[in-house]
Amino acid sequence: MALVTGSSRGLGAAVARRLARDGYTVAVNGLHGDGRLAEVVAAIWDEGGTAEGFAADVTDREQAEELVAAVSATLGVVGALVLNATGPQPEAPLEDVAWRDHLDQLDFFVRSPVLLGQAVLPGMRERRFGRIVHIDSEIADRPPAGRSAYATAKNAQIGLMRSWANELAGYGITVNTVAPGFIPVERHADVDDATRSAYLATVPVGRMGTPDDVAYAVSVLASPEAGFITGQRILVDGGRSLHI
Repeated sequence: MALVTGSSRGLGAAVARRLARDGYTVAVNGLHGDGRLAEVVAAIWDEGGTAEGFAADVTDREQAEELVAAVSATLGVVGALVLNATGPQPEAPLEDVAWRDHLDQLDFFVRSPVLLGQAVLPGMRERRFGRIVHIDSEIADRPPAGRSAYATAKNAQIGLMRSWANELAGYGITVNTVAPGFIPVERHADVDDATRSAYLATVPVGRMGTPDDVAYAVSVLASPEAGFITGQRILVDGGRSLHI
């Protein structure tokens, strides 16, 4: 079964639905009081899949551990963990970015993966099988002005992924990351024409990315057949990285 954090909306919801179509029983995660959690679970059942919703703040140690325990007791041992949860991403010039702002980003992209990774590891080691997929961002490579805390935390997440991949490979556990480019979901849905045109000029494939594009890359890395792929970072950006 698969646990997808931050999957009550956006990219996470697309990933959860894709993994359910692949045959995984999916644990959908969102914050307490998030009404979209039930909507994603219902959509998966409507599509012929199997899913249950689990509310938890995955940056909190106790809640993260309780989440994995509840998922394992209800659905079985976690075989695939997709680390997608994120939070507010404020923009500010360097002189206005406090250390607390860095810690807030590290909570989502380092602390949460560590807490959840440690919680699922015993079950994966016992089965000698596991798939851990981080979601990072092209911003790790192309940091715009004002996003220093976010870009720094994302690069830390990439380092975490690579160190895990090396350490866990002998247990049949693969660890990889998917780095989306600009994907118009939710708050990006109303992209103005000028912004869209400027962005498309940097994308060789000539179209905007979709949540399903990201979900497909996760699907590949989370599959049983991906046992010889570890420590890798897949950019889902339409070739935009070719212009770095």
